[in-house]
Amino acid sequence: MSLNTALPAPPPGFTGYLAEEHHHDYGGDTVFGFWIYILSDCILFATLFAVFAVLQGNYAGTIEAVDLVELDYVLGETALLLLSSFTFGMAMLAANANSMKGLLGWLGITWLLGGGFLVMEVNEFIHFTHEGAAAWSSGAWSAFYGLIGTHGLHVFAGMMWMLVLGALLLRDGLTAHNRVRLMCLSLFWHFLDIIWICVFSFVYLMGVL
Repeated sequence: MSLNTALPAPPPGFTGYLAEEHHHDYGGDTVFGFWIYILSDCILFATLFAVFAVLQGNYAGTIEAVDLVELDYVLGETALLLLSSFTFGMAMLAANANSMKGLLGWLGITWLLGGGFLVMEVNEFIHFTHEGAAAWSSGAWSAFYGLIGTHGLHVFAGMMWMLVLGALLLRDGLTAHNRVRLMCLSLFWHFLDIIWICVFSFVYLMGVL
């Protein structure tokens, strides 16, 4: 038998099966890896919460949070972020219905709500610093800015991710890979909402009031 004899062609449908299996492996491996990242982020935030719990009373003679924090303002921030979680859920429903217009529209609203949250948070930081409660003023304020600032950086990263994903959706449409990316972004965004609820409860309600 000649070594150059061609291999027999795969049976009909076999190539499609391999492509489907590849997409399945890509999606499953990506989502599994992203869950590992989420768990590692939980450790990061747990550490920051622990540091805040230890240092929250160490104001070193500086102005205290109870004299600066306006709960109504923080409730406004919370409402924006929780509403963005709802709009992201609507974006996922639009994706399941193969509605590109609905998906991009709801993602745009989510992006604006996240931007509003960040603007309010940065404004709060500027106000606190102007009143003498900067990140370097005391251990308590360092822990405060470290925890809330880290969450804010995650929100900013999620917003940049939305922009990149939006560009990919406009270029390629709702491909299998883009659906997986959208699913991971959804997990990330809802995770940030859960962390903020913990921040609101532990830092603002218990720690300040």
